[in-house]
Amino acid sequence: MSPRRSYDQYCSAARALDVVGDRWTLLIVRELLAGPRRYTDLHADLPGVSTDVLASRLKDMERDGLTTRRRLPPPGAAYVYELTARGSALLPVLQSLGAWGEAELGERRPTDAVRAHWFALPLLRALEGEGLVEVRLDEGRFHLYVGAGDGPVYGDGPAPGQPDVLLSLDTATCTAIGRGELTLADAVRAGRVGVAGDGTLAKALREV
Repeated sequence: MSPRRSYDQYCSAARALDVVGDRWTLLIVRELLAGPRRYTDLHADLPGVSTDVLASRLKDMERDGLTTRRRLPPPGAAYVYELTARGSALLPVLQSLGAWGEAELGERRPTDAVRAHWFALPLLRALEGEGLVEVRLDEGRFHLYVGAGDGPVYGDGPAPGQPDVLLSLDTATCTAIGRGELTLADAVRAGRVGVAGDGTLAKALREV
């Protein structure tokens, strides 16, 4: 494990960047906000990262108290990485960074990778209240835990139970919401987002 590099500045922002400022670290946090992930799953959803860099970052994050590693019981018997409470506390940091970066998205480039669940955090910013949300996109499905306390804030695939609301939208609409060009409420009013379900969140969205 390489020694931690430091800016050697007595400033909380500099100290924070000592821990999370390396390339890929915050994107690993983004992936682990979905809950425990295996190394192979992380590598698959972080296109462009080398195996050596990913392994090094995970070791650094474990040393710095952002993640832990544990072995799943049989029949899984694989190691998974998950966020500690300190690592999970980076959610609002990522949300603020994502909101700031909306203006940088522009049009999708031919070289840009995309995963359905990468739209989870922008949609999470657009929802208020509490409940389980399933989102259906062209690229696939994911689910959100709106107002969640401890535990994952989103997950890949269908909701693990009856969702409070099911949102159906195309990638263009989700991209417009992610770029800050369209609010979720406006997209619902324009008929660009289908809303199904009887939960509080579904009723609130129908009333916008």
